[in-house]
Amino acid sequence: MNLEFFKKEKVAKMKEKDKDAVSALNVLINKIMLSTIEKRAKGEELNDGDVLSLLQKTEKELIEEKLGFEKAGANYVDKVTSLENQIATVKSYLPKMMSKEEIKAIITSLEDKSVPSVMRHFKSNYAGKCDMKEVNEVLRSL
Repeated sequence: MNLEFFKKEKVAKMKEKDKDAVSALNVLINKIMLSTIEKRAKGEELNDGDVLSLLQKTEKELIEEKLGFEKAGANYVDKVTSLENQIATVKSYLPKMMSKEEIKAIITSLEDKSVPSVMRHFKSNYAGKCDMKEVNEVLRSL
């Protein structure tokens, strides 16, 4: 997934007249463009892992925003619904997260089960496919 992919998705959603999806994609496109500029300034290129982390960050921000509007009361029902649709749009581009059983199986197959070693292994091999908090919880339960 790259900038061009999300631009094409935005055009498709505009044709479908899906305003919430277009809003979510606008946010993603802007974040990808900014990140690309920052990476180029350092002489690096934006990779799929960076895009995944931007997707996850955007999802968390939208969830926090939705919770804020829910706390504000009944006056913001339309905004909450819109944010739920935007969250669904962002989630549709995220890979399926690993289950606790899958994480446990990987940890048990590793030779070195020390916390730093396991966390490094998951961060380098499964970035964006698992929640690092969940990896830590499973590791500590063993």
